[in-house]
Amino acid sequence: MLICHVVGARPNFMKAAPVLRALGQFNNVKQLLVHTGQHYDANMSDIFFQQLEIPAPDINLHVGSGSHAQQTAQIITRFESVIEENSPDLVVVYGDVNSTVAAALVCSKLGVRVAHVEAGLRSWDRAMPEEINRIVTDQLADLLFVPSEDGRTNLLREGVDPNKIHFVGNVMIDTLQRMLPEATRRIPANLPDRYVLVTLHRPSNVDDPVWLHSVLDALRSLSESVPVLFPVHPRTRKRLEDAGLASNGLLLMDPMPYLEFLGLQTRAVAVITDSGGIQEETSFLGIPCFTLRENTERPVTVTLGTNTLVGRDLDALRSGLNRVLAGEQKIGCVPPLWDGRSAERIATIIADSMEIDSGREARFASQQSGS
Repeated sequence: MLICHVVGARPNFMKAAPVLRALGQFNNVKQLLVHTGQHYDANMSDIFFQQLEIPAPDINLHVGSGSHAQQTAQIITRFESVIEENSPDLVVVYGDVNSTVAAALVCSKLGVRVAHVEAGLRSWDRAMPEEINRIVTDQLADLLFVPSEDGRTNLLREGVDPNKIHFVGNVMIDTLQRMLPEATRRIPANLPDRYVLVTLHRPSNVDDPVWLHSVLDALRSLSESVPVLFPVHPRTRKRLEDAGLASNGLLLMDPMPYLEFLGLQTRAVAVITDSGGIQEETSFLGIPCFTLRENTERPVTVTLGTNTLVGRDLDALRSGLNRVLAGEQKIGCVPPLWDGRSAERIATIIADSMEIDSGREARFASQQSGS
């Protein structure tokens, strides 16, 4: 039995790591790891494999950068030959990047079953390329693993067969829990006692020079009260340079490997972000999070977690941060099944659906899938 995993960007690596490990517990299962090369430099890709203890990819498609259409087309063209040459029984795709939808399209054309990890998330904003990727992938997938109950609701609304949908929890939290002890050991000794952590990369925030200038002004003002640490995504750094924007007062840093960034999150007074995964991680860690987006595909981080959507209301951002600095922070809770065992549930469901023999007297202790 051959199961192929397709990854292409950093969030995929964090989701694939525990699933690879969980499926490795079953006899008669071979796994093929395909890296599309969507993130291709060492800081954005290679070091994540090392830190997450993922084996080196069996195949790298070396796609690299390009427009959404160019990147997706190249992945489709190159991944098709992988499927034809290896004939996997199941392809597992992760999240909402171009690699995810491209692989699902290839499999649907060639009659190969697809499992989508992190299915059912919706921002209801089709201006986001990721939203299109989510919708298309979920319509093509045979097994849909949702991280929260809203995912099931969304899929049912879109006419997906309920027998395909499985509520398993959040595999990102599996990785976080496993790596947290090591991450805390990597926290630099010279950090300020209190600081706010910032990460921005989405086009809606960094491609508009006027808005980006306003955000920087707000962060510089904040830095007068508390240090602001800003690991700068390559896309964001280029936009700052193109716009000639100064970052006076902010502690700019290079993009950080997973463990180092996770360590920074654990010590932060608050996090300002536009990243979906960081909304989840801060909610689990109990760190106040302010998301510079009008919407989120992870509403459970707002309704149950510590996340607050501020959109383009910088006054709301300032007042929220002032409350946090004064010790008045939003108290959240960890969403259901974000317990570090989601990958075990996924592996059990895949094994049952494909009649894979576990080779053991007992299945995983967490066989109850919630589906």
